[in-house]
Amino acid sequence: MEELETVKEVLSGLIKRMGVEPEVEGFLKEGSICLEVKGDKEGILIGKHGRTLEALEILINRMANKQVQQPVRIVLDVDHYRERRASSLALLAARLAERAKSEGKRITIGPFSAHDRRVIHMALQEDSMVKTESIGDGPMKKISILPK
Repeated sequence: MEELETVKEVLSGLIKRMGVEPEVEGFLKEGSICLEVKGDKEGILIGKHGRTLEALEILINRMANKQVQQPVRIVLDVDHYRERRASSLALLAARLAERAKSEGKRITIGPFSAHDRRVIHMALQEDSMVKTESIGDGPMKKISILPK
């Protein structure tokens, strides 16, 4: 697919300008272009709590969509960071849900990005004993876990 190669080139060029030699793999998944970056200095590309990774994803979506004919959604990951982060957030959510149930009171955590909040909401949606809600304005919101 032509768009995939274009997006990979744009991302590689951007990361090289950051002083990192990337190895970029790309594939199509559910209508999105998924890019996995491997290489040295992964911490620079991920940033604290994945904030640099999220910023890079926004940037690459804007840059690449100016160069392709059909708009595409690009999902960026560095060394499977998003999987590891989702696992740790799901464990945190389960632990805090148990605490909310045992103490019988609301527990508020965060702030989290939209992606991280979604992971937490999804992790607890099967638990009929708790309810989750996002609190606040702007892109970084807190999450409350409430016992039912």
